[in-house]
Amino acid sequence: MAIIFEEKQNIFHLQANDTSYVMQIIRDGYLSHLYWGRKINQYNHSNKLQFVDRAFSGNPYPSIDRTFSLDTLPQEYPGYGNTDYRNPAYQLQLDNGTTVTDLRYKSHVIYKGKPALEGLPAVYAEDKNEAETLEITLEDQIADISVLLTYTVYEQRNVITRTAKIINTGSASVDLKRALSVNIDFRDADFDFLHLPGAWGRERHIERQPLRSGIQSVESRRGASSHQHNPFVALLRKGTNEDNGEVFGLNLVYSGNFLAQAEVDQFNNTRVSLGINPFDFNWKLNPGESFQCPEAVMVYSHEGLGGMSRTFHDLYRTRLCRGTFRDKERPILINNWEATYFDFNADKIEQIAKAGKELGIELFVLDDGWFGKRDDDTSSLGDWFVDKGKLPSGLEDLVNRVRNMDMEFGLWFEPEMISVNSDLYRKHPDWCLHVPNRTRSESRNQLVLDFSRKDVCDEMIKMVSDILASCPITYVKWDMNRHMTEIGSAILPPDQQRETAHRYMLGLYRVMDEITAAFPHVLFESCSGGGGRFDPGILYYMPQTWTSDNTDAISRLKIQYGTSLVYPISSMGSHVSDIPNHQVHRYTSLDIRGDAAMSGNLGYELDLSKLTEKEKEVVKKQVSTYKEIRKLIQFGDFYRLISPFENNEAAWAFINKDKDEAIVFYFRLLSEANSPFESFKVKGLDPLKSYKVENTNDIYGGDELEFVGLSVPTELNGDFQSHVWRLKALK
Repeated sequence: MAIIFEEKQNIFHLQANDTSYVMQIIRDGYLSHLYWGRKINQYNHSNKLQFVDRAFSGNPYPSIDRTFSLDTLPQEYPGYGNTDYRNPAYQLQLDNGTTVTDLRYKSHVIYKGKPALEGLPAVYAEDKNEAETLEITLEDQIADISVLLTYTVYEQRNVITRTAKIINTGSASVDLKRALSVNIDFRDADFDFLHLPGAWGRERHIERQPLRSGIQSVESRRGASSHQHNPFVALLRKGTNEDNGEVFGLNLVYSGNFLAQAEVDQFNNTRVSLGINPFDFNWKLNPGESFQCPEAVMVYSHEGLGGMSRTFHDLYRTRLCRGTFRDKERPILINNWEATYFDFNADKIEQIAKAGKELGIELFVLDDGWFGKRDDDTSSLGDWFVDKGKLPSGLEDLVNRVRNMDMEFGLWFEPEMISVNSDLYRKHPDWCLHVPNRTRSESRNQLVLDFSRKDVCDEMIKMVSDILASCPITYVKWDMNRHMTEIGSAILPPDQQRETAHRYMLGLYRVMDEITAAFPHVLFESCSGGGGRFDPGILYYMPQTWTSDNTDAISRLKIQYGTSLVYPISSMGSHVSDIPNHQVHRYTSLDIRGDAAMSGNLGYELDLSKLTEKEKEVVKKQVSTYKEIRKLIQFGDFYRLISPFENNEAAWAFINKDKDEAIVFYFRLLSEANSPFESFKVKGLDPLKSYKVENTNDIYGGDELEFVGLSVPTELNGDFQSHVWRLKALK
């Protein structure tokens, strides 16, 4: 059993593969947190709760016991207002205007399997025997509020998921002000706080700082998980590194506004919480209604960040991503965007596709500009019909031209946006997010459609589906190129306007669910100004994401390294583009651009018809090599070897599950005069196996490569160099 309830002591002990999570119902029904960490066989209160009079900490039982205070009690789902002064997990305003609530244990059930969340993405169990679920009902009898806490344990993974559902069981409406998905109270603060900040073109860099007294947090208020922060945080024990030490990672399966924070209190306790951002949030709960919080995924590792990452990768690749392409090798594509931007016709597209086919590329993707009257970024979003000025014979003619070359065809959409200069806006000016009597702020000359409205969602489902059904399209790039402003809806009453941002996400998830279900043969790749919505919520519907608009190979080393902390390699779109790079104007060789891009889902984003014969041979070799190794790249175990955040170089390795095949990538950034000879250690191989390096006579033991290391070739001269080793175990 993964979940044990010890009735005599009212203890819940959740046991995953190598982690335990322990809670206890104490004094009059308070649900207290006792332990989360490395797996133990049995919990016997070695770290028992201790109670002393803390002077200015309030006491729920003042005349009976001054030693008991919620201000010092580690809790599972705390409220505010009755002696706990820390940030709460939830907060409601009752019909009398007050916000004091007091949840106590009512009941629980334990069952095999994992429930789906209505209207929200979540990780899943294919077999009910791979997971076990605990549902704990807490209630406030005075406020007539219940909270259902759901914990699912994956028995063979170091994974526990959590969520909460808040239910109004009374006869009056209440306002939900705060509804986080997870709260964990640690009884010390000996941690570092790690997160993934960034910006457009510089997504998911790594920052790590020691915890300090007070609150440290990351959040999004942009209506999307954002380029600026990712809905992931981790607490690391001091000294934890890539391979050793304890890591507690938390990731929210949600694509909108979020808050992740750690609060260190006066007694050096740490409260970690994660969920929908309470900023500008309110949800009206009428009698009998409930609010479902998004799911939080909790991963524990005592094998450092690498152990945490591989747990997330395996879980998300096989139990978050769904559909035909979950376990299918992803095609090598050519995208015309940086080759043509808006200036193209069918003949030009056919020319690029033909050049791609000659190099072995399998999929052509037509990017922005094929619809409405879209000659620049000032018009036509929302007008999802073919521009006959550019494609006079229609989209089907172009698709057939490409498919007659034995290539697949893909198409770019931005269904969540609308241009003021569009037929759709002229017909439905109230369909965008807006606030009465306020300017409708534009970004990139566009507004955001109001996906909190069913009629808007229905129309987008129809328009996108009509295009996808019109001809044999097998790939869609789903873009979203601006964040929300003037967040209001024309159809919601005044007391529900602050529900708009979350209702938008629920509408978006419905649209994505219906379209992806209707076209299971289509590979969907999400995009949001590049990597501005790279989160597990979107991966549930679309198994890969455009990692960043910045395609510079050197920039991508940090972006892809940081992204790999949480997200599997099979989810990362990674392309070779032209030089000078269109984002940072850097010149790099085609070799290093290819090696960086082959460390994800390989694609190209340049005018292949303009390549020299020598360049074409390089690309042809890259494509051929990637076809040989892509199963290993996309579905193997990933090991980070050298961090570009700490060094003038980077390295990583992909190793298959049987540990009989590996590929190692090394990148040097800037050249240094008379530099020392370099080597680095290759982790993850079988120490009992011997490995031959392809195209050489070199044979090394897995133990030698891990403990002694692998020498970097001395012929790597100049800036921006890379080298690849392919290793195969001897039979």
